[in-house]
Amino acid sequence: MKISVKKFEELTINELHDLLQLRSEVFVVEQDCVYQDIDGKDRKALHILGFKEDKIVAYTRCFKPGYYFDEAAIGRVVVAASERKYGFGHDIMKASKESIKNRFETEAIKLSAQTYLIKFYQSHGFEPVGDEYLEDGIPHIAMVTT
Repeated sequence: MKISVKKFEELTINELHDLLQLRSEVFVVEQDCVYQDIDGKDRKALHILGFKEDKIVAYTRCFKPGYYFDEAAIGRVVVAASERKYGFGHDIMKASKESIKNRFETEAIKLSAQTYLIKFYQSHGFEPVGDEYLEDGIPHIAMVTT
């Protein structure tokens, strides 16, 4: 998988379309969750794109400290269903953490994890904090880097 890191204004129209389509496929259709994915925050995000043969198959968006949380933030972590068996989720998380370190000069990161993915995020140095909560009807927990 090839990784590309871009600010919003650096995204091509096709990249924007494809990342929104991937997010919709997974978060709205696959997870059967009606919510407002286009939330106005994409313009402030750093977009981490994972390409396989010129197709976006993995993605995250990252924020500088103080925008979303006190810490830097990673959100909208997604891998196309057909590509999950290749470990691209791990690759996109490593690239996201590295991008935050390089662009925002911090390793303190917070995210809102779907609870069934706790072990996945723990494998990347995150630990749960606080109580479980519902976000768009799906159980989540806050996690921070340790």
